[in-house]
Amino acid sequence: MEEYANEPCPWRIVNDTGGAFTMGVIGGGLFQAIKGFRNAPSGISRRFAGSMVAVKQRAPVVGGQFAVWGGLFSTIDCSLVYVRKKEDPWNSIISGAATGGILAARSGAGAMVGSAIIGGMLLAMIEGVGILLTRFTSEQFKPIAPGEMGDPSVLGPPQPLTLNPESNYQ
Repeated sequence: MEEYANEPCPWRIVNDTGGAFTMGVIGGGLFQAIKGFRNAPSGISRRFAGSMVAVKQRAPVVGGQFAVWGGLFSTIDCSLVYVRKKEDPWNSIISGAATGGILAARSGAGAMVGSAIIGGMLLAMIEGVGILLTRFTSEQFKPIAPGEMGDPSVLGPPQPLTLNPESNYQ
């Protein structure tokens, strides 16, 4: 399956951690820019300054949180690939649940279970949408049997090509 042809595991962890950090910094930067702009004192220059201060203070923190999530998820995913000897959607679903549970461990057992369920369900939805999209888009590449195209003999003989005398083509 081409869908699961990823980089080898040790490098996948580094790649996913960096990608998650980048996504967190960009998304967190946009969110913090809006938040800083809205919470700054009145005046356009003060609002832009407040926006920049919020981005500089909080965007790296959000990026770091995303990086921790991405690195832990990839580490668990690679461990499951090693143990189960196959790559399938179950690895991602289990990794999402385990990551959610581990990151909520400081809050107690109840929070761990809740976060694990949310993480597993989120990854199950993502994997399900990916499988559905793959199935729908693969229909266009399905070969057509000769009988399905129809019998060309029912079309009749080919018509000769005639030029319209009123056209500008000479």
